[in-house]
Amino acid sequence: MNAVPAGSEQEERAELDELARLLPSGPVEQVLPPGRRSHHKDVLMQLIDHDHARDRDHARDRERSGAGSPVRSRPWLARPALVAGSVAVAVALAAGLTVGIGAGRGDGGTAARPGASSTADGTAGGSRGAVVTLDRIAAVALRTDVEPVGDGQFVYVRSRGAGNEGVFDGPVELGKMHERQVWFSQRQGPVTDVGLIREYGQDWPIEIGVPDGTDPEDAAVPAGFDRPTYAWLASLPTDPDALLKLLYADTRVEEGEDKDQEVFDRIGDLVGEQIMPPETAAAFYKATARIPGVTEVADAVDAVGRHGIAIAREDTRHGTRTEWIFDPGTLGYLGVRTVFSRDTERAPAGTVYDTSAVLERAVVDKSGQEPGARRRVERG
Repeated sequence: MNAVPAGSEQEERAELDELARLLPSGPVEQVLPPGRRSHHKDVLMQLIDHDHARDRDHARDRERSGAGSPVRSRPWLARPALVAGSVAVAVALAAGLTVGIGAGRGDGGTAARPGASSTADGTAGGSRGAVVTLDRIAAVALRTDVEPVGDGQFVYVRSRGAGNEGVFDGPVELGKMHERQVWFSQRQGPVTDVGLIREYGQDWPIEIGVPDGTDPEDAAVPAGFDRPTYAWLASLPTDPDALLKLLYADTRVEEGEDKDQEVFDRIGDLVGEQIMPPETAAAFYKATARIPGVTEVADAVDAVGRHGIAIAREDTRHGTRTEWIFDPGTLGYLGVRTVFSRDTERAPAGTVYDTSAVLERAVVDKSGQEPGARRRVERG
């Protein structure tokens, strides 16, 4: 006797076929950096596995009790609105994990590690070495000249990297190194057209999925933590304690997840693929020094082989360590990588899970326009 009747299997198969039909035929890029998107993928798959296991258990209980056919399996994600060739699925997934599910999350966190420093108000922060290094990085950021980005312009970032392409919950297999270019819209008002990603030889619009029957204006997303713009970043408090308080208030995590790690990762996303005012950048680095568990790594290597000093934090639940890598001389940002901090079933300690190196940042006037093309237009 099957645990799940054939009828239920057929219905589930029909749902999967419908979802497969809706997906774009090419690769779907995610707007999140490699480390965050890999983490969200793992969370997503764990939720799906949990949902399927729960439905099988319910079906088995009902069959044994003679209650008739089991309740139809409930899709946990609403049907996304897809635009051909777009990354609406990725944006919808990111929004579901950071906003939709977050509404019911607990505010978990981790205690500071032994030897951690303390902030001015007595709360635990990063290691002493990390605090000193982050203070130096903040000082450099504060002295950096940054041209303000206009409302109609785009922040352009070119990077090179690779991420895990192994099967879910299986051995880690780092994919092929490749180049990635992104353009982020700087419009302050709510938008559905967030920007563009050029990767794998194709352009992928970053668009907010608009559910069927919904006015696009109602689905548009304003500037904020999930769609940062230069002007919005400039509006944030530059006092590190106030900024960190705002970050913690805006961050939600699953029960059992590490809230300190999530805040660390959110700051990493912002300093990795954005352009921000010097005062804001300095505030983010000083705020990072106040996060428990933040440490310094004397030598780390980015995706193109550049060695640097790293500001890192270990996610003990997953056995991984995320490292922001900085040039040891200039303290300029080089890139980010995630490595296994201990031996696990998926990989031995030291295995690289994902890696990325920033090669160029610029401000351009159009989505898809490269900085060199802009300079040629200006010369003409």
